[in-house]
Amino acid sequence: MSKTPSPCIDVCKFKRAGHCIGCSMTKAQKKLFKSLKRDEHREAFIDMLMSQQSALGKYSHWQVAYAKKCKKKKIKPPKALKAAA
Repeated sequence: MSKTPSPCIDVCKFKRAGHCIGCSMTKAQKKLFKSLKRDEHREAFIDMLMSQQSALGKYSHWQVAYAKKCKKKKIKPPKALKAAA
């Protein structure tokens, strides 16, 4: 089974109080995601990230970009992403 891909959408500009303008992750969160090996932990991270994006605002574009990334890698998007769509 393929792993849930990184929530990074390859923008990587940390301008919003240390949060990336593309995915809302901080540099520490990006490093943390890379260390997650179990898919259920990766999906839980995506859930947390979506909550963070909602609280921060200005990240409505992320879900569309991440869904495309999952489709390109032929991986089903996490359940949280499907529920939000």
